[in-house]
Amino acid sequence: MKFDNPEVQALYEDIKWLADEDGYTLNPDGEQLNDLLTGIVENEKRYGYRLCPCRITAGTLSDDMDIICPCDYRDPDLAEFGCCLCTLYVNDDWISGRKSHDPIPERRPAEYYVSGYRMRDDELIKGEEKMISVWRCKVCGYLCAREEPPGVCPICRAKKERFEKFEM
Repeated sequence: MKFDNPEVQALYEDIKWLADEDGYTLNPDGEQLNDLLTGIVENEKRYGYRLCPCRITAGTLSDDMDIICPCDYRDPDLAEFGCCLCTLYVNDDWISGRKSHDPIPERRPAEYYVSGYRMRDDELIKGEEKMISVWRCKVCGYLCAREEPPGVCPICRAKKERFEKFEM
């Protein structure tokens, strides 16, 4: 895909390469994709990081860590709705129409818009028991810390079913 703006084109090539490497699909609609990438480019100029173009920012990196593209909510949104909130990342069910193209609900907790993103270390220091799970690919040993295992291992391309919870 080609874009008129060289900054958008460079971002597209970067994100497309990463998406292909990690088993993700970008929105195939060129006009929508251009608008989304343009928003990310503008946010990077404005804030210094690739903020999701569809979210309200606190304007500081530490408060926005969960909404830097690709955001923390991409994978659960893809699994449930077939696309992320802004539709930059989509899956085959969304593309084919098997998943609705209706707006999807915001997963980001409302308090993050007021007080910013809470780092997991802060939760543990305060004595909260819930800790994010660590998942291990049974094929190659890749480890990742997240709510659910990835849909596809970024190293060996094994499917989600090949992951197990990793206990230390």
